Amino acid sequence: MLTRIVKLTFKPENIPSFEQIFAETKNGILAFEGCNMVELYQDINNPCIFFTYSFWDTPADLERYRNSDFFKTIWARTKQLFSNRPEAWSVNKVQSTNPF
Repeated sequence: MLTRIVKLTFKPENIPSFEQIFAETKNGILAFEGCNMVELYQDINNPCIFFTYSFWDTPADLERYRNSDFFKTIWARTKQLFSNRPEAWSVNKVQSTNPF
């Protein structure tokens, strides 16, 4: 399993629009084959910074999602709201304190 982490920085006035887009699309993302969970985090010190975490079975599952019309539509709506370029990482868990 891999985790996709995306850092998104928004103009303050665009935060409600982004939160609405995420609320409207999170279940659609989760419905993609290989997606196990989607989470949204907001930075404690800078409320304009958000992180999405999505958990995928395989890199191929993530790539299918990233190449989908669904993703392209979401991204077109979301990128208009940014104040900085997004950053993204695909990572594998190395260690955990969770026994599951």
